[in-house]
Amino acid sequence: MENQEKMTAQEKFIDYAKKSIETISSCDSPRIKKLRQEALNRFIDRGFPTNKMEKWRNSKLLECLNQDFNIESIENKKHDFCCVIQNLDAEVVTITNGFYSDENLKTLSSGIIIGSTHKAMQEYPELFEKYFGTCNINDDNGFYDINTALWKDGFFIYAPKNIVAEKPIQIIKITDEDNSPFIQTRNLIIAEANSQLQIIDCDDSIKEQSSFVNSYTEIIIGENAQLENYKLQNLNDNSSLLNTNTIKQLANSRLQTHTVSFNGGKIRNNIFVDIDGEGAECNLYGLYLVDKTQHVDNQIKVNHNVANCNSTEKFKGILDNEATAVFNGHVYVAPNAQKTNAYQNNSNIILTDKAKISTMPFLEIYADDVKCSHGSSIGQLDQEAMFYMQQRGISRENARMLLMYAFAAEISNNIGIEALRERIDDMIKRRLKGELSCCENCVFQCNTPKEYDFKIDLSKI
Repeated sequence: MENQEKMTAQEKFIDYAKKSIETISSCDSPRIKKLRQEALNRFIDRGFPTNKMEKWRNSKLLECLNQDFNIESIENKKHDFCCVIQNLDAEVVTITNGFYSDENLKTLSSGIIIGSTHKAMQEYPELFEKYFGTCNINDDNGFYDINTALWKDGFFIYAPKNIVAEKPIQIIKITDEDNSPFIQTRNLIIAEANSQLQIIDCDDSIKEQSSFVNSYTEIIIGENAQLENYKLQNLNDNSSLLNTNTIKQLANSRLQTHTVSFNGGKIRNNIFVDIDGEGAECNLYGLYLVDKTQHVDNQIKVNHNVANCNSTEKFKGILDNEATAVFNGHVYVAPNAQKTNAYQNNSNIILTDKAKISTMPFLEIYADDVKCSHGSSIGQLDQEAMFYMQQRGISRENARMLLMYAFAAEISNNIGIEALRERIDDMIKRRLKGELSCCENCVFQCNTPKEYDFKIDLSKI
């Protein structure tokens, strides 16, 4: 690429996209080709977001765009890495550097189809056309545009009407590239009417190389359908991850998400939910445990577009050393969305005077017959509780860890898969003790988890 070293990140992407979009879109339908070109035109016009924009004001993810990322020659590597969770019977699939590991789609005995987004577009064109690109963008920005223009692959999950998954689907997404890749991943999850799905979505990295993953997932939950989506992030400190889930809920559907960030250099999680059918319910939980100079940014928006629906947002964070975090929660209640119940809360423990959190829960209400509340808290460990435990022979360090665990466990206790909940609890304990790093050096050893014996009744803390 001529004079590439002098180009900005935006210029590099525009140059590459103009040369490559025809090849990338060669198998696309006319509608999807049009979506790509429109997205590229928007990106050329406005580029990446900046810190002058309110939604990006405190995000450190934008700093990573100054790095010299490889956006062209990214390999689809075959990988034998597998994060198997003990005692969990799951359907496991792998994505490496943004590419699905198997070229073929797989139909499970239940009738659920899983596989490559690119392959699904070719083999199920009518289904793909019906759902792809139909979710409300909510956070309209250059990262979405460049993902839409340049995506090559990702994961596809389709649950037909009345189908209940026999076991969870675990998606292991691995970044393993020596040449600092910038990866565009596009995913599509469809749960049709009366179906039930449990998805465990894991972001892992191999090696300590820098990387940037721009992952965009559309999720459609049909009438009376149920989805549990568990997002687990354990990446190296040189990684940058933008994870965006845009979700559409129809009548009487149920959604529960857990976003748990254990490690990562710069992470931003966008979760946007449009509640479009009466009787729907969504429960969004999150936990972030950050130290050193790590940064986690959670942007949550729930749009109550119709009446008689419920939503809960509950996110907690523990920040150590010079770590930083952002929480922006936004609940919108439309004028006709009467009988809405919406709850929003963000709580944080700051362990040093150098760690920082920016938190802003926000309600935007245009209906009068609603029950909505929001709140946030930032504090240190309870010194009275510390004193209580030390008086009973528990060392200061153990008392400190017990308090942090009790704080974090309020989130993990909501995990509906018992085997996963046990392993997440174990990972929380290890993370708080400083034993858990990114997966390359991980001592978690999921098949032989370490037992921790807390000789105190946590319910009394």
